[in-house]
Amino acid sequence: MKKMILTATVFGLLAFTSCKNEEKQTTELAKEISTVNDEVATAKTTFGVRGNCGMCKSTIEKAAKSVEGVASANWDVKKKQITIAFNGDKTNEEAFHKAIAESGYDTEKSTGSEDAYKELPACCKYDHEMAMSVEE
Repeated sequence: MKKMILTATVFGLLAFTSCKNEEKQTTELAKEISTVNDEVATAKTTFGVRGNCGMCKSTIEKAAKSVEGVASANWDVKKKQITIAFNGDKTNEEAFHKAIAESGYDTEKSTGSEDAYKELPACCKYDHEMAMSVEE
């Protein structure tokens, strides 16, 4: 009898814990959907951005998302490309290049800010000088 009660208690706790996790995931998903609905993506663009690692990914995506009208931004570390979904009525591709360059990273159309580049962690530094000499 004690084993049955103990077993029932354990299963009850597991079910309760599982429900709490599902509730948390549902809440997080609702927040993401809300964000996307606020910035309706009417256009999508993909272009190259120089960088090296996960820290670069975080900084590059944050810079792109700082532009009003961006619904999502995803930088692929291996391909060195960012894909941005955005509201074409609120912004354009030039704004993304500018925002990313201001954070210290070179894009296909803009050279990263020298001051911001100097502040990047060592693992995020790429051959910035080479990119600048190609543009000159």
